[in-house]
Amino acid sequence: MWKTVQPAPPDSILGLTDAFRKDQNPNKVNLGVGVYKDENNKTPVLRCVKAAEEELLETEASKSYLPISGDPAYAAAVQQLILGEGSSVIADKRAATVQAPGGTGALRVGGDLIYKFNPQARLWVSSPTWANHNGIFAAAGFEIKQYGYYNPESRDLDFDLLMHDLHNVPAGDVVVLHACCHNPSGVDLSNDQWQQLAKLAAETGWIPFLDFAYQGFGDGVNEDRFAVEQFAAAGVDCYVASSFSKNFGLYNERTGAITVITPSADEASVAMSHLKTVVRTNYSNPPAHGGLVASLILNSSELHTIWLEELAGMRDRIKDMRRALVQGLVAQGVDGDFSFIERQRGMFSFSGWSDDVVARLRKDDSIYVVGGGRINLAGLTTSNIEYVCAAVARAMK
Repeated sequence: MWKTVQPAPPDSILGLTDAFRKDQNPNKVNLGVGVYKDENNKTPVLRCVKAAEEELLETEASKSYLPISGDPAYAAAVQQLILGEGSSVIADKRAATVQAPGGTGALRVGGDLIYKFNPQARLWVSSPTWANHNGIFAAAGFEIKQYGYYNPESRDLDFDLLMHDLHNVPAGDVVVLHACCHNPSGVDLSNDQWQQLAKLAAETGWIPFLDFAYQGFGDGVNEDRFAVEQFAAAGVDCYVASSFSKNFGLYNERTGAITVITPSADEASVAMSHLKTVVRTNYSNPPAHGGLVASLILNSSELHTIWLEELAGMRDRIKDMRRALVQGLVAQGVDGDFSFIERQRGMFSFSGWSDDVVARLRKDDSIYVVGGGRINLAGLTTSNIEYVCAAVARAMK
């Protein structure tokens, strides 16, 4: 059957990683893939994760299937993390949460659920957005549309354009929003802007779908959930896809969740029943290990404290690398104002480097950057920052 089928194009980011692995240059630097790296250019296993795994190894008595919706303790911990322990949504039982295989799986489950009952809806993503958003939701059946977000001239948010576009989105359509640490731009809304957006959603009737993959990488765990809290308070139907890949380092455990927030407990119960049918016909029930580890950490005061400390260390290292990159470019005499890099949040930045510069960096210095100039700041270290800045200076001449 494959004789007349053309090969699928490689994923742009994962394909870049494959090329990086094959590169023999000992000075090579990968600024493309969206994975956290420490100062030693390793993706670490957190101490709190190791401790939770040791406890799990001692106490685990079965490898039997989880329920379709996943571990109930995990779901409760996810809700407290994304909504806050004192949330009225939790108290009023207005949320339904199921464990999903990573943030990607959470997005797809949510997309399948909405499309099942609202197949005429269009789905709106920011311009730009994480490239896989388009593939995930198109595969679920949606027509994909874009709304304005990033202004490449100011290298900042174009909030007026965003509000104009979303004001004209019809009721029942779905709007995908990055709750914090926008990927790929690193440019986020302010708290006041989030409040205006939540009010607009309530007035117009479109459905907010928040991709919450980087909680804790912006300003902090509590601060980064502000957007979720605003839509929850607005009393609208809302979806939140969360992931523990980045903030727990559980990348290969595929640990995520989809939470449906509704105006009432009865509606949340209905949503849960249909979430289960979507999961049952997709992967039947979720993988256990990562969720059990995250649940142990979030429900242990000692491990939770260690996690917050380790997460703060990752967040601060990224901020340090932002500052070092800006200072390094200035020291190399690169033309332009790069201070916007320090204002951005999370692992990513639209560097402003053209595709021509990106090509030169790869060809001449084995520095790998995604087309369009998006860079992962976690790929920078104190050991390679001078090398990268010098290479950028040469490539931009």
